[in-house]
Amino acid sequence: MLNRLPVEDHRAEIVESAIAIAERSGIDAVTMQAVATESGVQEQTVRNMFESDDSLVTAMSEALARQLTTSMLQTFFEAAESAELTGIRGLRVLLHSALSGFWPMVEEAPDRRLLVFELTAYGLRHPDSGVASAQYRSLDEYGTVFLNECAKRTGTTWLEPVGAVARLSLALLDGLVLRWLVDRRSEAMLAQLDDVAAIIASKATE
Repeated sequence: MLNRLPVEDHRAEIVESAIAIAERSGIDAVTMQAVATESGVQEQTVRNMFESDDSLVTAMSEALARQLTTSMLQTFFEAAESAELTGIRGLRVLLHSALSGFWPMVEEAPDRRLLVFELTAYGLRHPDSGVASAQYRSLDEYGTVFLNECAKRTGTTWLEPVGAVARLSLALLDGLVLRWLVDRRSEAMLAQLDDVAAIIASKATE
């Protein structure tokens, strides 16, 4: 079936197969042969699309970043269209809506969230791979686009460079997700997501 897909879709399916392996067995289990078997293709097909294990791991990281952002943006646009949200209060509501929309994805697939941290650790242990820097470069880019759209929709202005606000936002979210993976206290997490929205909104002015 994969052989009949367009190249980009074919590549995306292979990346998703690699993610599935890593979720089950950890990042060390992701090899070209294992991914080929999971995808139902020849190993050479995988090698033709990814020049190295590191390039495959980087593609996995970027795919997970896109999935995270897509979930948040979907909830964001639903909230933005449902009410007239302006000023700092409106900004906080939008931010909270986006974070709340992201949260069910964490609860439904905790192994996938754990994998995000494993990919970061892999990149830090293999600095020449560029995996960790690529991972956070993607997240920073998506975060910057999201925050700019929030400000535009609410008529607010960021007091600091938006890239710096995105960096802080991602650091806060990383910390909360990691803590939840340890203790699974969802009620506490939902309250803390509102705190995060307030902290981020405090970086803007009307």
